[in-house]
Amino acid sequence: MFKDFLALIYPEFCVACEQVLTKGEDQICTDCRYHLPYTNTHLDKENILLQKFWANQPLHYALAYFYFIKNSRVQNIIHSLKYEGNQAVGELLGKWYGAILTEQGFNQTFDIILPVPLHAARLRQRGYNQSDCFARGLAEAMQIPWSAETLARGKATQTQTRKSRMERWQNVSDIFVVQKPELVDNQRVLLVDDVITTGSTVESCLQILQNNGAKELSVAAIAVARF
Repeated sequence: MFKDFLALIYPEFCVACEQVLTKGEDQICTDCRYHLPYTNTHLDKENILLQKFWANQPLHYALAYFYFIKNSRVQNIIHSLKYEGNQAVGELLGKWYGAILTEQGFNQTFDIILPVPLHAARLRQRGYNQSDCFARGLAEAMQIPWSAETLARGKATQTQTRKSRMERWQNVSDIFVVQKPELVDNQRVLLVDDVITTGSTVESCLQILQNNGAKELSVAAIAVARF
């Protein structure tokens, strides 16, 4: 009763459309959940995201929850997660997507979940890794171990904005290290990112994981840019 009273005075708003949430809704309203641009990549093993990485990395699965579209509800969600301190929405999306993947048997497909790491300076500035929020939610829903410390970033990189694909690749190559190789060796690794655009950062992570003996490599993201 008191919580309902507080909601009247201090209503919570949907992070996707900014409409007031109703009772029972959390972070994202029911209308947005229905209309978000789901990729359904989990239903197509040879989906367009997997094909994106074929030339450079042999992936077992490539999964994305949403399509990323500029000036859309998905962009609003990502903005809230990355720039407004809303870690809860990242974890919630991980739980929702993890439940879907579990229904399809993906909880039997991976041994460990690793988020794409932030550089230490960026992590101190932001206070958290947005990809790790999503990874934690996935791990909880799928009952799979996850580690935020196994994969680390060595040096800070320049922003990827306005860079060509080759420049993006050169900007991120050879900057990741595996700090706990025993958690990667001979394991089926699911690498988790927030948004995949060119895929150059993910490819760099996959290469170092492969170099450290990962048996199978897969990728999951909150969203993927249309291409």
